[in-house]
Amino acid sequence: MKWGGGGYVTGLVFHPTTANLLYARTDIGGAYRWNQGASSWTPITDGLGFGAAEARYHGVESMAVDPNNDQLVYMATGMYVGEGNGRLYISSDRGDHWTFVALPFPLGGNNPGRAIGERLMVDPNKPSTLFYGSRTAGLWKSMDSGLTWAQVTSLSTLKMTQDQINANGGTAMGVETVVYDTGTKGSGSATQTIYAPIAPDYANAAGLASNLYKSTDGGASWTAVATPVSGYHIPHMVRAADGMFYVAFTKDPGPGAGGPARLYKFDGSNWTLLKDPNSGGTGTGLGLGGLSVSGTGAATRIALGVTNTWGNYSGQQAIQWSGDGGKTWREIAATMPRTPADGSFWGWPDDVEIDPANPDRVFHVHGGGVWETRNASSATPSWNEAVDGLEETAVLGLATPPAGATYSVINSSGDVGTWVHTNLATKPTLTPGTTWSNGFAADMAWADPQYMATIGVVLGTSTGFGMWSGDGGKTWAKFATYPTGVADNKGGEASIAITARNKAVWAPGNSVPSYTMDNGATWVPTNLPAVNTVFPRAYHLAADRKNPNKVYAYDSGGHWWGTPGKVYVSTDGGHTFTLSAGSVAAGLAPNYFGNNSLAVNPNAEGDLWLADGNAVYHSTDSGATWTKLSNFASIFAGNQWAQVQGASAIALGKAKAGAPYSAAVYVVGVVGGVWGVHRSDDGGATWTRFNDDAHQYGGIGVIAADQNVYGRIYFSGTGRGLLYSN
Repeated sequence: MKWGGGGYVTGLVFHPTTANLLYARTDIGGAYRWNQGASSWTPITDGLGFGAAEARYHGVESMAVDPNNDQLVYMATGMYVGEGNGRLYISSDRGDHWTFVALPFPLGGNNPGRAIGERLMVDPNKPSTLFYGSRTAGLWKSMDSGLTWAQVTSLSTLKMTQDQINANGGTAMGVETVVYDTGTKGSGSATQTIYAPIAPDYANAAGLASNLYKSTDGGASWTAVATPVSGYHIPHMVRAADGMFYVAFTKDPGPGAGGPARLYKFDGSNWTLLKDPNSGGTGTGLGLGGLSVSGTGAATRIALGVTNTWGNYSGQQAIQWSGDGGKTWREIAATMPRTPADGSFWGWPDDVEIDPANPDRVFHVHGGGVWETRNASSATPSWNEAVDGLEETAVLGLATPPAGATYSVINSSGDVGTWVHTNLATKPTLTPGTTWSNGFAADMAWADPQYMATIGVVLGTSTGFGMWSGDGGKTWAKFATYPTGVADNKGGEASIAITARNKAVWAPGNSVPSYTMDNGATWVPTNLPAVNTVFPRAYHLAADRKNPNKVYAYDSGGHWWGTPGKVYVSTDGGHTFTLSAGSVAAGLAPNYFGNNSLAVNPNAEGDLWLADGNAVYHSTDSGATWTKLSNFASIFAGNQWAQVQGASAIALGKAKAGAPYSAAVYVVGVVGGVWGVHRSDDGGATWTRFNDDAHQYGGIGVIAADQNVYGRIYFSGTGRGLLYSN
């Protein structure tokens, strides 16, 4: 579904000779290829994923192209350095299909400093040779197009221990990029002169004398290069066609790196200061991020991202531009015309790229996507937010209304809050307006779906919120008061169930749920037991759609080593609950809140479905007894915990015409060893896989089904926004 952007694009990679061939990497949402004809992005990593075990490979730390072969593209993935080693994906058809090899070091596509680079580089003269600047283990080299890798021990043998990584805040920057000193390609002989910028953390841990090293023998040996400032990061270092290097130094690693900072040009021996973003000011807080050059000599064009800047006003620095090799500078983004007019330029311009085929065309990234101008050299460049097709919101909760409602789905997402979608083809406009916030969950009164409520946290103030609308999302107001637990629990483990207009039950994280009968003027705690708060935990709540006096509460146990899951049933609108002895007898597996779900069939009273992370259970008597379905099973691979969850999410939608059961049932899980979305039209007797291997999205988190259209589900991929099927 259309949003456009919504997340941090960490890098852009142009092919140097094929016009309009451009790739974007993101921190949690995979990678994209630019479609020039449609002026939009095509996702190229939706086939990644075998359940949640693959989700971390949607964090892309670096991408590289072969200058000699525009079909070949490489992608290095792994979301956090603490999750184990990463992968290198290889495509020979511009990302339409991928194979992968395991890398012998961890990657941090969503760690701090994730726009630094590119860390992965293909030798333009001998493209079977690749170098990778790793975060924790120094520089690595492959001589067989990425299939095998060896540490470049002539630079350093250090592989940082976990204690060293922890001492650095749980991450590391390592070798930040690789730059070949060559203006040729395809010669067949490996490029001999190579530069490798080294981050302060790794240089200190490895006992290296400089933040920049040089090899003149293809990486066999390395010497320190004296730099004009030391102890700084070098987020980007680029070579112009005339052999001049342009090098950005900044104190912090980013995103949105803080200063002090400097831009220098370097001819291999001499350094010349070109830009200090703090010059003339009173502070030192401005940093540098993105850097790109085009042309040669005195006519060299430079595009430079100034970071840690916020706001759009005269005198602001966001994207600085020089058309004369750095002698003079002017701002080309802040205060310039832009579409949409309310889009922000600031927010992490940590990568900037001048189109190799058109030096007037410039892209830059930010926390919400990508901006593009096609007239950078004009006095007032105009900018367009180039985010069509790029969907990176992190959906945390979905709720669909009864058939005939004025909206299709309520989307509760990270960073951008909650939105009500009335048209699947356009960006939504109905929102409670909590701005930079996480929406956790939402629900509506089934008999009166214009009444809805959503819960979450405002990130800027770390303040929990609850908002309600009585007109289908057109206008919103805060609840007058909040239940106990909202103020102290800011995580996404929370839920809300609406039984009727002005009546709701709210389960904050790590708390006893409370109910309101007066639209939030007062909240009364239910009699549900307190949950163990050793790990993030909350009740899943669901209101019976045929009998709103019935409300169901599911405690999933907290984690795989927690307490067995339990279901509680209320027959007085969610005021008091009774433990279902049948749920105890069913032996529900303990699991983390986000790996399970509870759903009701809106077409039959007391018809409940539960996914406990490992299996699916069905109750037709309001939760008194439960039948375990034999179809679903987790993949454990020798561990006590599931490598791939057998049943993590469930939703019920409009039934197939003539089907024997009153709803279509969709489950995210594993049937016959195959992970995917599985559908049943006969109440769980038989199942068919609903998606395919090309549509796995790095795992699927939350899911909801449409009550108007059979076969339509709404779901979240890993950092891929809100998607839907037809």
